Amino acid sequence: MMKSHAKSLYIIISVLLSAVAMSFVDGFIQPPYLYKSILKIFLFLLVPLIYFLLFRDEISSLKQLFTPRKKDFLFALSLGAGVFAVVMLAYFLFRNYIDFSGIKDSLTSGIGVNAGNFIYVSLYISLVNSLLEEFFFRGFAFIILKKHMSRWFAYLFSSALFALYHVGMTNGWFHFLIYILAMLGLFAGGCIFDFLNEKCRNIYPSWLVHMFANFAINTVGCILFEII
Repeated sequence: MMKSHAKSLYIIISVLLSAVAMSFVDGFIQPPYLYKSILKIFLFLLVPLIYFLLFRDEISSLKQLFTPRKKDFLFALSLGAGVFAVVMLAYFLFRNYIDFSGIKDSLTSGIGVNAGNFIYVSLYISLVNSLLEEFFFRGFAFIILKKHMSRWFAYLFSSALFALYHVGMTNGWFHFLIYILAMLGLFAGGCIFDFLNEKCRNIYPSWLVHMFANFAINTVGCILFEII
């Protein structure tokens, strides 16, 4: 019982501090993207790995997070394709009602993303960064935490921290009401991702859906930077 309490405490405190730290860095410090990525790798990868080094009886759970099943891939790919289509449709329907120039200016002045490096950044975001976030928020902060806390607490905690993590990153992008809706959408998305992974007991379903969502967002970015 004491060991389970220590495990849940480590996860809750480390996820909370890491998410708040990244949101603060994104919203206020705004370092170049390379430096921000290095910090995120340290927080979202090494912090959980320290947990598994401290509690070696959890190694089997770590392996399970990365054990794929073919039917999970097929389901997630079809769902991801649907998410891509919905995001792109939403962009073309509402592009005349949202000032996307603010997002472009924020990316350029805030973290140094421009037309010259956007393709490389977008590939990293879609393929690597999405996997890092899914391991941290869905694998570590949900599947592993759920073993030591109630199921509903794990759902609420991982999804709320996933939304909180994006607060600094998206600050100033939208009108306040749209911003609130975006945060609620991220929370709901986090719950859906948790549900997908709970059924499959690995992080691949949410990673693939997350990847396709990023593909769509980065396609919009390519339009904004006039790359396509």
